[in-house]
Amino acid sequence: MENRLKNKNTLDANVWTAIQHLQKAIAAGGVDPKLLALVHLRASQINGCSACVYASVAGGRKAGDTDERLHNVAAWREAPFYTDAERAALALAEAATRLQDGAEGVTDEIWDEANAHFTEEQIGALNLEIALTNFFNRINRTIKEPAGKTWG
Repeated sequence: MENRLKNKNTLDANVWTAIQHLQKAIAAGGVDPKLLALVHLRASQINGCSACVYASVAGGRKAGDTDERLHNVAAWREAPFYTDAERAALALAEAATRLQDGAEGVTDEIWDEANAHFTEEQIGALNLEIALTNFFNRINRTIKEPAGKTWG
């Protein structure tokens, strides 16, 4: 796969600044970076974004997560490697991401389960992570960003 956009650095600097501010807000939300990487990975798997799958696996490893957990996130419901809080975050990520499929979205049950495990600030950070992941997934799929490449 070859990237359709040869020079991503020609994008408006204000776009990069806005993205950096969102990333800082997510990091300040108090969610474990390993969990943020899992959420990023699951949404990216659903959207078929190879660049973000690659990046989230690398990010998860950098945050100290194991290959076992990273490789099994696609089947998190059946895999024994995740806490109840991680399962709640992954369910939230899936429901928010699958809106494109005509699914009902984030149900009260999914929302309540997330609220049982996270503070409002953490849920805000998770929601931003999910939204930003979907943002990048759509851009990367449009421009055919290959796995293993980096932005910026």
